[in-house]
Amino acid sequence: MKAALRKEIKRLKQELTPAGRLTFSQLICQNIEQHPRWKAAQTVLAFYPLPDEPDLRPLLEHYYQEKRLLLPVVQGDQMVIRQYEGQASLSEGAFHILEPQGPDLPRPSLSIDLVLVPGVAFDAAGHRLGRGKGYYDQFFAANPQIVAAYKLGIAFPFQIVKEIPTEPHDICMDEVLGIFYN
Repeated sequence: MKAALRKEIKRLKQELTPAGRLTFSQLICQNIEQHPRWKAAQTVLAFYPLPDEPDLRPLLEHYYQEKRLLLPVVQGDQMVIRQYEGQASLSEGAFHILEPQGPDLPRPSLSIDLVLVPGVAFDAAGHRLGRGKGYYDQFFAANPQIVAAYKLGIAFPFQIVKEIPTEPHDICMDEVLGIFYN
Protein backbone atom coordinates (compact mmCIF):
# COMPACT_ATOMS: atom_id res chain seq x y z
CA MET A 1 0.00 0.00 0.00
CA LYS A 2 2.89 2.40 0.75
CA ALA A 3 4.39 1.86 -2.71
CA ALA A 4 1.04 2.54 -4.39
CA LEU A 5 0.54 5.71 -2.35
CA ARG A 6 4.06 6.94 -3.17
CA LYS A 7 3.36 6.28 -6.87
CA GLU A 8 0.05 8.18 -6.77
CA ILE A 9 1.56 11.20 -4.99
CA LYS A 10 4.45 11.22 -7.46
CA ARG A 11 1.93 11.31 -10.31
CA LEU A 12 0.06 14.21 -8.68
CA LYS A 13 3.32 16.12 -8.14
CA GLN A 14 4.20 15.67 -11.81
CA GLU A 15 0.83 17.17 -12.75
CA LEU A 16 1.48 20.25 -10.60
CA THR A 17 2.48 23.15 -12.83
CA PRO A 18 5.41 25.41 -11.87
CA ALA A 19 2.90 28.22 -11.27
CA GLY A 20 0.80 25.94 -9.06
CA ARG A 21 3.86 24.84 -7.10
CA LEU A 22 4.88 28.47 -6.60
CA THR A 23 1.39 29.50 -5.44
CA PHE A 24 1.07 26.57 -3.03
CA SER A 25 4.60 27.15 -1.71
CA GLN A 26 3.89 30.83 -1.08
CA LEU A 27 0.70 29.95 0.80
CA ILE A 28 2.53 27.32 2.84
CA CYS A 29 5.27 29.82 3.77
CA GLN A 30 2.58 32.33 4.81
CA ASN A 31 0.85 29.67 6.93
CA ILE A 32 4.14 28.80 8.60
CA GLU A 33 4.88 32.47 9.34
CA GLN A 34 1.43 32.88 10.92
CA HIS A 35 1.68 29.70 12.98
CA PRO A 36 2.04 30.38 16.73
CA ARG A 37 4.78 27.73 17.07
CA TRP A 38 6.84 29.45 14.34
CA LYS A 39 6.36 32.85 15.93
CA ALA A 40 7.52 31.56 19.33
CA ALA A 41 10.38 29.37 18.06
CA GLN A 42 13.96 30.46 18.48
CA THR A 43 15.47 27.33 16.91
CA VAL A 44 13.83 25.58 13.96
CA LEU A 45 14.90 22.42 12.19
CA ALA A 46 13.65 23.01 8.64
CA PHE A 47 14.51 21.38 5.32
CA TYR A 48 15.93 22.57 2.03
CA PRO A 49 13.36 21.54 -0.57
CA LEU A 50 13.81 18.97 -3.27
CA PRO A 51 12.33 20.09 -6.62
CA ASP A 52 9.04 18.28 -5.89
CA GLU A 53 8.59 19.62 -2.33
CA PRO A 54 7.05 22.86 -1.06
CA ASP A 55 9.62 25.60 -1.61
CA LEU A 56 10.64 26.99 1.77
CA ARG A 57 13.67 28.89 0.42
CA PRO A 58 12.09 32.37 0.75
CA LEU A 59 11.22 31.61 4.37
CA LEU A 60 14.75 30.35 5.09
CA GLU A 61 16.35 33.41 3.48
CA HIS A 62 14.09 35.84 5.29
CA TYR A 63 14.55 34.38 8.79
CA TYR A 64 18.03 32.87 9.03
CA GLN A 65 19.41 35.97 10.75
CA GLU A 66 16.44 36.22 13.16
CA LYS A 67 16.07 32.57 14.16
CA ARG A 68 18.52 29.74 14.49
CA LEU A 69 17.63 27.71 11.42
CA LEU A 70 19.02 24.20 11.13
CA LEU A 71 18.94 21.89 8.13
CA PRO A 72 19.44 18.13 7.91
CA VAL A 73 22.42 16.74 6.03
CA VAL A 74 22.51 13.11 4.87
CA GLN A 75 25.76 11.32 5.67
CA GLY A 76 25.73 7.67 4.71
CA ASP A 77 22.68 6.10 6.36
CA GLN A 78 21.98 8.89 8.81
CA MET A 79 21.09 12.55 9.12
CA VAL A 80 23.16 15.14 10.92
CA ILE A 81 22.27 18.76 11.53
CA ARG A 82 24.05 21.92 10.45
CA GLN A 83 23.17 25.57 10.87
CA TYR A 84 21.80 27.41 7.85
CA GLU A 85 23.70 30.63 7.24
CA GLY A 86 22.18 31.76 3.96
CA GLN A 87 22.02 30.55 0.39
CA ALA A 88 25.71 31.26 -0.24
CA SER A 89 26.75 28.73 2.45
CA LEU A 90 25.15 25.78 0.62
CA SER A 91 26.64 23.23 -1.73
CA GLU A 92 25.28 20.08 -3.32
CA GLY A 93 25.28 17.01 -1.13
CA ALA A 94 23.60 13.61 -1.10
CA PHE A 95 20.63 13.15 -3.45
CA HIS A 96 21.55 16.48 -5.11
CA ILE A 97 20.15 18.39 -2.12
CA LEU A 98 21.80 21.68 -1.25
CA GLU A 99 23.24 21.43 2.26
CA PRO A 100 24.97 23.79 4.69
CA GLN A 101 28.74 23.35 4.75
CA GLY A 102 29.45 24.26 8.37
CA PRO A 103 30.28 21.78 11.13
CA ASP A 104 27.84 19.11 12.27
CA LEU A 105 26.10 20.21 15.44
CA PRO A 106 26.65 17.85 18.37
CA ARG A 107 23.47 16.12 19.51
CA PRO A 108 23.47 17.47 23.09
CA SER A 109 23.41 21.02 21.72
CA LEU A 110 20.29 20.38 19.66
CA SER A 111 17.63 22.25 21.61
CA ILE A 112 14.94 22.65 18.96
CA ASP A 113 11.56 24.34 19.38
CA LEU A 114 9.98 23.42 16.05
CA VAL A 115 10.66 20.84 13.34
CA LEU A 116 9.34 21.36 9.80
CA VAL A 117 9.12 17.89 8.29
CA PRO A 118 8.69 17.07 4.59
CA GLY A 119 6.94 13.91 3.52
CA VAL A 120 5.43 12.11 0.57
CA ALA A 121 2.04 12.09 2.29
CA PHE A 122 0.40 12.74 5.66
CA ASP A 123 -2.96 11.97 7.20
CA ALA A 124 -5.05 14.07 9.59
CA ALA A 125 -3.80 12.04 12.57
CA GLY A 126 -0.24 13.19 11.82
CA HIS A 127 1.06 9.96 10.35
CA ARG A 128 3.77 10.53 7.76
CA LEU A 129 4.83 8.56 4.71
CA GLY A 130 8.43 9.34 3.79
CA ARG A 131 10.43 8.45 0.72
CA GLY A 132 11.25 5.03 2.17
CA LYS A 133 14.80 5.41 3.48
CA GLY A 134 13.80 6.09 7.10
CA TYR A 135 16.13 9.06 7.63
CA TYR A 136 13.69 11.09 9.73
CA ASP A 137 12.43 8.14 11.80
CA GLN A 138 16.02 7.06 12.55
CA PHE A 139 17.03 10.62 13.37
CA PHE A 140 14.10 11.08 15.75
CA ALA A 141 14.77 7.71 17.39
CA ALA A 142 18.41 8.67 18.02
CA ASN A 143 17.50 12.14 19.34
CA PRO A 144 14.69 11.95 21.92
CA GLN A 145 15.08 15.65 22.74
CA ILE A 146 14.08 16.44 19.15
CA VAL A 147 11.08 14.11 19.28
CA ALA A 148 9.84 16.33 22.12
CA ALA A 149 9.92 19.36 19.79
CA TYR A 150 6.73 20.32 17.99
CA LYS A 151 6.71 18.50 14.65
CA LEU A 152 4.89 20.23 11.81
CA GLY A 153 4.40 18.18 8.64
CA ILE A 154 4.63 20.33 5.50
CA ALA A 155 2.58 19.31 2.47
CA PHE A 156 0.82 20.34 -0.70
CA PRO A 157 -2.97 19.82 -0.35
CA PHE A 158 -3.01 16.61 -2.41
CA GLN A 159 -0.40 15.09 -0.08
CA ILE A 160 -2.89 14.99 2.78
CA VAL A 161 -4.68 11.68 2.46
CA LYS A 162 -7.30 9.77 4.42
CA GLU A 163 -4.94 7.25 6.00
CA ILE A 164 -1.23 6.42 6.07
CA PRO A 165 -0.20 2.83 6.82
CA THR A 166 2.01 2.93 9.93
CA GLU A 167 4.64 0.85 11.65
CA PRO A 168 5.62 0.89 15.34
CA HIS A 169 8.82 2.89 14.71
CA ASP A 170 7.02 5.70 12.80
CA ILE A 171 7.11 9.10 14.51
CA CYS A 172 3.84 11.01 14.37
CA MET A 173 3.61 14.71 13.55
CA ASP A 174 1.97 17.01 16.07
CA GLU A 175 0.21 18.78 13.20
CA VAL A 176 0.14 18.75 9.41
CA LEU A 177 0.24 22.12 7.73
CA GLY A 178 -1.20 21.98 4.27
CA ILE A 179 -3.14 24.67 2.54
CA PHE A 180 -6.56 25.42 3.83
CA TYR A 181 -8.84 27.86 2.10
CA ASN A 182 -11.29 30.03 4.02
